[in-house]
Amino acid sequence: MQTWYGIDIGGTKIELAACDARGAVIHRQRVATPCHDYAAFLDSVAALVDQADETLGNTCKAVGVALPGVRDADSGRQLSANVPALTGRTVGADLQTRLQRPLALGNDLQCFALSEAQGGAADGYPSMFGVILGTGAGGGYCKDGRLVAGNNGMAGEWGHWSLPATLQLRHDLPLLDCGCGLRGCLERYVSGSGLALIHARQGGDALDAQQVVERANGGDAVAQRALAIHRDLLGYCFASLILALDPHVIVLGGGLSKLEPLYRDLPAAIAPYLFAGVRVPPILPPVFGDAGGARGAALLACQQHPAG
Repeated sequence: MQTWYGIDIGGTKIELAACDARGAVIHRQRVATPCHDYAAFLDSVAALVDQADETLGNTCKAVGVALPGVRDADSGRQLSANVPALTGRTVGADLQTRLQRPLALGNDLQCFALSEAQGGAADGYPSMFGVILGTGAGGGYCKDGRLVAGNNGMAGEWGHWSLPATLQLRHDLPLLDCGCGLRGCLERYVSGSGLALIHARQGGDALDAQQVVERANGGDAVAQRALAIHRDLLGYCFASLILALDPHVIVLGGGLSKLEPLYRDLPAAIAPYLFAGVRVPPILPPVFGDAGGARGAALLACQQHPAG
């Protein structure tokens, strides 16, 4: 049986998923990420691939790799990665040398979207946008079950759009620096840490997004106000995505995607930022969740290096 491997590189774990041509996962394994040792990182990925070959009794057709951050198109060097050992490194070329088989390189957020587009929550829709709301904010766009990566390979990086002045003034928000080098990126306000920051601006002291939600559910007025502001910011973000790409469905991922009220409340938060006649698409929870990145990377490898 022909297989494709997908490897999802995260800040805490590296996960490999082996898939058949239908996208069914037939083998999965994960190890801790060596965040500060590049040689150990390469060794860990190679060991996962070797173990999968041994377990399955064959060599895969190709390997897809879901990398954090973005890759410079000219030099091939990884930029803005949440794995310090990868920053500035030619990860793709170095993995090609180690693994000696065809590679397909993608962004971890885009691979999440591709997994949900094929066999996931967005299966069968002509187009979809996969939104990640967790420690950061980003996503990926797919049409007809295929990833649209864009000229720089970073289509879907909506988290680095700028917070508009109208919302900054309305909610008395500070202009924050972003790790990407820009200022006022939406990611700083709508991510999990952004929700905690909004709560602090309202006079609260919650340590993380989960605490804000728990306090709001318990009737705490400050936490409820913070959630309302956060929901308004998300409404603007999603409306902008709809106006830019008009996806047939939006699938949420990341830690905040587990907040069930979002699926109920977001359509009403989005509508005020759209003009008459523009419909809000369905907003759905993911099928594969955190496990989607490795599967999506395998699907990307299968698309770029099909059976034959």
